[in-house]
Amino acid sequence: MAENDTAREKAGGATPSLEGLTSTAKQAAGRGPAPVHLWNPPFCGEIGMKIARDGTWYYQNSPIGRPAMVRLFASILRRDPERYVLVTPVEKVAIEVEDAPFLAVEMVVDDGPAGPTLRFRTNVDDWTTADAGHPLRFEPGPSGGLKPYVLVRGGLEALVSRPLFYDLVERGETRDIAGEPVYGVVSAGVFFPLCPAREIEGLT
Repeated sequence: MAENDTAREKAGGATPSLEGLTSTAKQAAGRGPAPVHLWNPPFCGEIGMKIARDGTWYYQNSPIGRPAMVRLFASILRRDPERYVLVTPVEKVAIEVEDAPFLAVEMVVDDGPAGPTLRFRTNVDDWTTADAGHPLRFEPGPSGGLKPYVLVRGGLEALVSRPLFYDLVERGETRDIAGEPVYGVVSAGVFFPLCPAREIEGLT
């Protein structure tokens, strides 16, 4: 009954709170990310939470210092067409993301008969494998550099940290794409273009 009352309160426009969201998230979360794609609760507005460019989570401009709480919130994060949201079965609140919601902080290379497979660990201890379903992409960054991203799940990407980016560049190779030499990285049998081969010297 109390759970239903909470749902009705949220649907009626009650102001979301960190305590209420944390409590509901703990009830909904299991091991690993929650099935947020299955939930369609009412939107309850802003909660004052932000993920900074360096991957730090903030609530009301104060960093969230407990890694377990950050992982809990990360497990109920979803990217909707118009915004990033934290979702539970009874409420949905907006969250600001300055760049990517996650940061890739570790890379493991598994070399097999079919070639290398790159796996990345994020700052919230999720693992993702760069493959056809979880592509690497490279976007223009400041000062003419590149910013690499890898898809983690459900439209949520991790910004690959700078040291790992240099490791990717070291592992790169040149292939002919539509008659043009292109420098890129191979993982799980997929070639991910990084830049025209003539530009690679300016990135290292």
